[in-house]
Amino acid sequence: MGGRGPKRELAEKIAGEITLSNDPGATLRKWRTDFDISQTDLASELDVSSSVISDYESGRRESPGIGVVGRLVFGLLEIDERRGGDRIRQYGRVLSAGFDSDVVLDLREYATSIPVSRLYDELEATQIAPGSTDRISGHTVVDSIEAITRLSSEEFFRLYGQSTNRVLVFTNVTRGEGVGIALRVVNPTPNAVILHGIEEDELWDHARDLARIDGYSLGVTTAPLEDVLERLVTLE
Repeated sequence: MGGRGPKRELAEKIAGEITLSNDPGATLRKWRTDFDISQTDLASELDVSSSVISDYESGRRESPGIGVVGRLVFGLLEIDERRGGDRIRQYGRVLSAGFDSDVVLDLREYATSIPVSRLYDELEATQIAPGSTDRISGHTVVDSIEAITRLSSEEFFRLYGQSTNRVLVFTNVTRGEGVGIALRVVNPTPNAVILHGIEEDELWDHARDLARIDGYSLGVTTAPLEDVLERLVTLE
């Protein structure tokens, strides 16, 4: 994997996380499932039995050395590349925007704008408050805790990518209070905000009011995060 492109950057990140982890097997499993690759497919790529991958992930085998980790990571990336390279490109977009992949999960601009109503349908989201604009032309998926605790106001604004005409999808949400307050501080606000992982009755009491004041559409969804990321890609 020559060069310093997204594939090389991602390989180094995954390998570093596995090697330095207190539970390398669990970290390997996290990345494998994030790439939506089965133990069988990864084993086949590496020409080993599925039990080898299972043993590493469960800790039944001694923690893999650097050489083995390199092979495992290379296998994941090769499979993704043959499937079209979606995960590699996703990481590349986040990297080019200057974010760590544990803060921003995906960032994309669309070729054309799409109705907010279609966004809600695709993500199985419930609208809590309507916005002043009914279209978006991009999305950013953000870990709310990491963003609020690690990003400066300037960095937070860069979540908008090329335009605020987008949806910010916040994961790792409990009530939405932190997100609502953060958006009050950083202006202008996006066209739409979706809080992932909570039901309407779990939402912070003032979230609806802040959305109406600032003019963005607010929604919630409990669809699996992997499905949310896949469906967002189909919007453009």
